[in-house]
Amino acid sequence: MLQQTTVNTVIPYYRHWVRTFPTLVHLARATPQKVLRAWQGLGYYRRAINLHRSARVLCRDFNGRFPEDENILKQLPGFGDYTTAAVLSIAFNRRLPLIDTNARRVLLRLHNIRTGNGKDHEHCLREFLMKNLPRRNINIFNQALMELGALVCRPHAPLCQACPLRLSCQAVRQGDPGAIGTKPKKMFERIRVGAALIEHKNKYFIQRRPPGGLLGDLWEFPGGKAKGAESIRQTLAREIKEELGVRLMSTRAWIRIRHSYTRFKVDLHVWFCRTKPLPKADRSHKWVGLRNLGRYPMPAANAKILVQLQKQKKGENSCEYC
Repeated sequence: MLQQTTVNTVIPYYRHWVRTFPTLVHLARATPQKVLRAWQGLGYYRRAINLHRSARVLCRDFNGRFPEDENILKQLPGFGDYTTAAVLSIAFNRRLPLIDTNARRVLLRLHNIRTGNGKDHEHCLREFLMKNLPRRNINIFNQALMELGALVCRPHAPLCQACPLRLSCQAVRQGDPGAIGTKPKKMFERIRVGAALIEHKNKYFIQRRPPGGLLGDLWEFPGGKAKGAESIRQTLAREIKEELGVRLMSTRAWIRIRHSYTRFKVDLHVWFCRTKPLPKADRSHKWVGLRNLGRYPMPAANAKILVQLQKQKKGENSCEYC
């Protein structure tokens, strides 16, 4: 969970996760939809899918226990060099270097590495750590190095006076540690999206995204990205025709939602829609009552739509632009 997500964000999700799946067996036996629902809001849903797949392999082939063999672990879904080193060093105290974004920043500043080939850097940093890893308490050392980067050797405005490595830090000697190990500001693509709330007999129509792609296997309200200068009504008419094979008959604009994904800033226009005929349900398309919509894992923006629907049901005012 801490990959790509901050500690403060993770804590409530982690607590909910371990209550829902207290053992590997509980996770292995869960449905993919239950796993995605427990992960909803953290993003990068491939992580949850890989956790689920790995739990099934571990229960099936290793009696529910983690193997301590590095080569075997790397064959599990989602287990690359970093995750394998994290499990082996933190859980089993194996003498392996662990370099996440925070630890890398500490090491780059310690050696005043500013430019050059990233792969060469990685090799040098690993060699340095292997020479300097303690013989005992590897788990404490690796976690401490990551915490040092997260809390003291921060990307911006590092707290150098509080750092236990300041006397050895070459970047401090050069007088500009904050210029090292920081990423350029993200550039987001801004997109307009239309979402259709199709209601019939107190149920709403939702569809499941294709597996394997962006936000795969999550459920959403029909709609899609506007093309060029398309109006939102034109977008909804086109998307509903393409996705569901039905015609858009009438619309009523409701709310707009702003949401950011990894590379996109989304301006989501949510409209109540009527179609002819009504879209048909199947394994990937369902009519679901408002009370049960929360059981379906949704992308964060669609989950915001659900919150506004629930507010409306209670007689509360929905936000006009949230």
